[in-house]
Amino acid sequence: MTALWTRNEAQEATGGRAEGPDWQAGGVSIDTRTLQPGDLFVALKAARDGHEFVAQALEKGAAAALVSHIPEGVPDDAPLLIVEDVLQGLEALARAARARTQAQVIGITGSAGKTSTKDMALQVLGRQGKTHAAEASYNNHWGVPLTLARMPADTEFAVIEIGMNHPGEIAPLARLARLNVAVITTVAPAHLEAFEDVDGIAVEKASIFEGLEPDGTALFNADVETAPILNAAAKEHAAWRIGFGEHADAQLRALSITLTDNASVVEGRSPKGPFLFKVGAPGRHFALNALAVYGVAQLVGADTDVAACDIGQWSAPAGRGQRETIMLDRVEGHAMELIDDAFNANPASMAAAFEVLAAITPKSGLGRIATGRRIAILGEMLELGEDEAQMHRALADHPAMASFARIDCVGPRMQALYDALPVAQRGRWVEKAEDLAADAHKLIDAGDVVLVKGSKGSKVSLIVEALRKLHQAGDEGTN
Repeated sequence: MTALWTRNEAQEATGGRAEGPDWQAGGVSIDTRTLQPGDLFVALKAARDGHEFVAQALEKGAAAALVSHIPEGVPDDAPLLIVEDVLQGLEALARAARARTQAQVIGITGSAGKTSTKDMALQVLGRQGKTHAAEASYNNHWGVPLTLARMPADTEFAVIEIGMNHPGEIAPLARLARLNVAVITTVAPAHLEAFEDVDGIAVEKASIFEGLEPDGTALFNADVETAPILNAAAKEHAAWRIGFGEHADAQLRALSITLTDNASVVEGRSPKGPFLFKVGAPGRHFALNALAVYGVAQLVGADTDVAACDIGQWSAPAGRGQRETIMLDRVEGHAMELIDDAFNANPASMAAAFEVLAAITPKSGLGRIATGRRIAILGEMLELGEDEAQMHRALADHPAMASFARIDCVGPRMQALYDALPVAQRGRWVEKAEDLAADAHKLIDAGDVVLVKGSKGSKVSLIVEALRKLHQAGDEGTN
């Protein structure tokens, strides 16, 4: 095992007191369910106090535990690192990990697309150097320091996702990460109930630039209405600022974005010349995320020709636009297409998903209905504040809606959209996702293309799982 932290290094970084025998850790964990032998277990307080699990962590092979006191049930000779506050101890490890590496660190925030962009950057940069990135959506007050504390000293590129729910959360995390490049994917009405307006969200997102190193670059979406706010913050905090998008003022500009059934093609220009690349997923939002990743590759000195090829190999992950073929009748070869976008939703990401669905052509001549349809199963958009009813109702006005054969709606807030739909397009409105999941087989037919989209709290992922269970297993996989 390569040591990520030795006892002496961790003690020096945190200013804590080491108890018990010498140790070295190959990883850092905050969860005994995923802890690997040799990890340093960090006893954070969340829904439960991590000190309750220290004994279990040591039994599972943890190298040591970072604690604020000696927990009950722990042997007298247990390997412990005792600090005044465990979260502050984790942050101290993060600062030390950042200080000892020569990595170029990229921070990514935005109202949508953070995780997809982070995953794409990991795939692209990972082909060109040792790359470290956050797991899943580890982007909050413990996720960012945990990601940094896990970063090996010989990392060449690090991709850090930074999120927020309330004002004042992004800047401290960005400063902790000491960013060489800071990316804002987009600004949209997400978590709006915690802000007065979208301008307030833009100010908070732009605070990521406060974490830039003296020679750092701000890379931000030039297409959003709040771009002047982002640009002003970049001017204040960044040595270099680059807008990306389709806007005429964007320095990293997409001159054209072409959506096909299975991909998006981006043609554009940058200060370094013209470029052309394909994204391995349809969607204007994925194309813009890829444009940002292409820009990151340029800024960190990666080979952009190789990066462009690797962007084409990327595909959307589960819950964030992943395409799947669901085989309904293996004998007849009848199938439907599922777009799993059930992890998050706000008006901007809904609009992007509608464009994806509209760009995919259903297959007719199959199944009991024989006319392939575009079907949208939509769950609530959460945390939108006092204008949430109007924002749900306004989805009916999106131009792509006209191409959908049926729209099913889930949750009380989605009643506003359902009532605004033309009667011919109304499927079912249900209060709970379970009600539609139970009838999954009645919702679709062979040849259909089905989008399932909603905030995580709407639980429309239950409908995704129910549709997956209709698949007749074989050799097919995710597109």
